[in-house]
Amino acid sequence: MPSLTPAHARISVIGAGPGGLTCARILQRHGIHVTVYDRDAGPHARNQGGSLDLHADNGQIALREAGLLDAFLRLSRPEGQEMRRFDVSGALTGHLVPEPDELFKPEIDRGLLRDLLLDSLRPGTVRWGHALDRVSGPDHGPRHLHFTDGATVETDLVIGADGGFSRVRPALSPALPAYTGISFLEAWFNDVDNRHRDLADLVGQGSAHAADGERAIFAQRNGGDHIRAYLIQRLPADWIGAHGLTDDDTGGIRALLLEHYAHWAPRLRQMITHNDEVFVHRPIFALPVPHTWRHNPTVTLLGDAAHLMPPLGVGVNLAMLDASDLALALVHADGVDDALRAYEKTMLPRSTGMAHALEGRAADLLSAEEHRLDHDSPQH
Repeated sequence: MPSLTPAHARISVIGAGPGGLTCARILQRHGIHVTVYDRDAGPHARNQGGSLDLHADNGQIALREAGLLDAFLRLSRPEGQEMRRFDVSGALTGHLVPEPDELFKPEIDRGLLRDLLLDSLRPGTVRWGHALDRVSGPDHGPRHLHFTDGATVETDLVIGADGGFSRVRPALSPALPAYTGISFLEAWFNDVDNRHRDLADLVGQGSAHAADGERAIFAQRNGGDHIRAYLIQRLPADWIGAHGLTDDDTGGIRALLLEHYAHWAPRLRQMITHNDEVFVHRPIFALPVPHTWRHNPTVTLLGDAAHLMPPLGVGVNLAMLDASDLALALVHADGVDDALRAYEKTMLPRSTGMAHALEGRAADLLSAEEHRLDHDSPQH
């Protein structure tokens, strides 16, 4: 059966994160119709997460193809590239200060990036409140999207940009994310220059990291006078429940953390004792390496749906580069099937190579050596 031309195909992107929205923006910029479905009730239904660094050699390439690079650079925080490293006594052991004109990986809050992408799309492109349950239909199409509210949509191409626990992935692969053995607890600090002055001075304009091999703390300045800190430990995924606690038992979790970090300096332990809201538990999962699938002419994946990895600084950048490659393949190919083959020929080896490079490096999150965490999206 001949493949539809992209210009005549009904293209459905699942997931309105940076990858899905970048793909939609580039397609629309070239006159190709696309619809994005997202489970959130609206664009501001939930907190979008912390700060992202978009790299000149991948994420910024995608933004250039989307016609949004200049707008991104105006919104970004180049000063956020500053990095400080401490030992557990609180002594500064490393300090990277970016040059005044350094733009290799400036920071931007995830919410700001999402708004930039959303505002670039035609009204009505994103259909909010559409939580996908499953994809059905023959390989050659058409496909049917089944949503949890009972609604169905017929489509010719399904692009899974719906994260690590993708509902599109089962149409291509039985692979499931596995727990890496590393657990994050996220802590928020608001109005830091007034209410958390010592922490603001500790973190500076970028990020601060300390580790002892078994646990770590990573804190990062966000826009709007906020800091997010991540308490990183090697623990079972259910460690909170195993201690008879629940995720909203802030006092109980805090007491347990203070035991775990008992030998750390008080100026570092303030990230445990002074947070403004509840801790948010984020166990870290990853897909098997390599993760590939038999080519399908009507379904493909990008970003974490295709290659969920530990948060070591590549996630959102790879997702946006995937999105750009896929959209441009659809723009230039004669048929959808040819476009998917061209895209996967590039994306799958690239993601496999990166995953191999990071495989087994989840422990680097606990290393005292300098590294960059990538908190581009919750993994659950």
